[in-house]
Parts: sequence; structure tokens; C-alpha cells
Amino acid sequence: MQWLTDFSDWFFSSDAQPVIFAAVVIAVAMIVSGLLAAWIARGTTNRVIAQRNSEIKIAAIAALIDASTEASVWNSLTPQEQVLSDRAVGQADIQVRMLPIRGSQVAADWAAHQLHELKRASATFGAQLDPAVAGFRDRLIEWQAKPGRARKAFAADLARWKEATSESERTLLADQDAWVAQQHQAQHLSPLFAQPADPTGGIDTQKLFDDVAALRQPAPVAAEQAPEPIAPVAPAPVAHVPATPAPASHAPVAPAPATPAPAQPAAVGTDA
Repeated sequence: MQWLTDFSDWFFSSDAQPVIFAAVVIAVAMIVSGLLAAWIARGTTNRVIAQRNSEIKIAAIAALIDASTEASVWNSLTPQEQVLSDRAVGQADIQVRMLPIRGSQVAADWAAHQLHELKRASATFGAQLDPAVAGFRDRLIEWQAKPGRARKAFAADLARWKEATSESERTLLADQDAWVAQQHQAQHLSPLFAQPADPTGGIDTQKLFDDVAALRQPAPVAAEQAPEPIAPVAPAPVAHVPATPAPASHAPVAPAPATPAPAQPAAVGTDA
């Protein structure tokens, strides 16, 4: 216990006051700096999260607005285009519902109801749905700017629509939607069965591939090429021109010099 007594005497002595003061200042500075760093990091993290949520919300709202444009002409789309549009709407709906924003569920329900109404009205009204599409866009932009106020308006619209339609009316509307979808599918599928596929389509394509392959082949060497046959050349016609006799020249003929013949020796006879 002697060391504890010595430490106590030193701690309360006048020599230990500067050391204790410096230690306290250092500890307080470290605590304050840690709190300040945590506050700055928290603010930065919150800003990043808010920016990310805003980007997701804007992307989802843009997808819903684009889907409303396609829903206004839903009856004129092909079945493949309708499937792609439904997939885009489903992804946007999930993104809106997963947002950590107050009223996101109500906004998703309201948007789904409005898109369904636009699809139903596209079979009869068509191009007259432009004001409805503009109103749908404005309401979603307002919800993005002021979620609390827009949530109350969305909830009021959903309650009013639920009270306005009875069970029988909803059944009738569902049957009508099914009939419109059946007619639309039959309209787009009938030309496919009425017109058989062209059997020469594959041949034309194969011929095109063969032509391209022939063009890509290197040209043969000149020595390996077979000599081309030479075409016979027709003889030119010969013109029969009468020959003109050359003029006779009367030149004097010099007489040839006479050469003397050699003398024959006489035969000498011998007496018997």
C-alpha cells in the first residue's frame, strides 16, 4: 500500500498540478475531436443516403410516368410490348414501396390504380388521355417534393374510389377488361396464323452468306489461272489490184570476149 500512499501524496502536491492539467486538456481534446468527427461522418452518411434515396425515387417516378404514357395507348401496343411495359411498371412499383419515405405505400397504391384506369380507358378514348397523363405526372412530382401533403391526398383518393365502386361494378369491370384483352390478343395473333412463313427466307439468307464468303476469299494467283482460249481472228479481205507491167529499158548488151580454144597436139606415127 506504500505506492498508493506515495501516489496520493504526489497527486495532491503542487508539483503534480501542471501534469494533471495537461492530461485533462489532452483527454478533453480527444473526446471533443471524436465527437466532432462522428458528427461530421454522420452528416455525410445521411447526405449520401438521402441523395441515393432521392435518385431511386426520381428513377421510380420517371418509370411510372413513362408507364403512364404507354398505358394511355395500351390497346395499340403489341403483346410483347405490353409484357415489357408491365415488367418496367412492376420494378418501379417495388422501388417506390421500398423507399424509406413516409407515404411510399400509399403512393404506390395510388399509382397502380391510376395506371389501371389509363389502360382501361385506352380502348375507347385513346389520344384524349393526354390531360390524365399530365395530371398523373404532376401528382407524382408533387409527392416527390412534399411527401406528407401528397400522402394525405393519395389516401383520400383511394378511399373515395373504394366507396364509389361496389362489388358488382368491380366484377363487371374485371369481365370487361378480360374481354378487351382477349380481343386485343386475337387481333395481334390472327395475322401470324393467316400468313404462312416464307419458305424461301432461309434460302435467301444462306445465299447472302455464300456471297459474302465468296467476296472474302483471296483472289487466285495469275500463274494458277487457266489460259483463256484465244478467239480466231478472221482474215482481212484481200483487194485484187491489177499489176502494172514495169517499163522495159533498152540497154545495150556488151558482147562477151572470145576466149581462144587450146591447140590439140598432133599425133606422131612410128614406123613399124
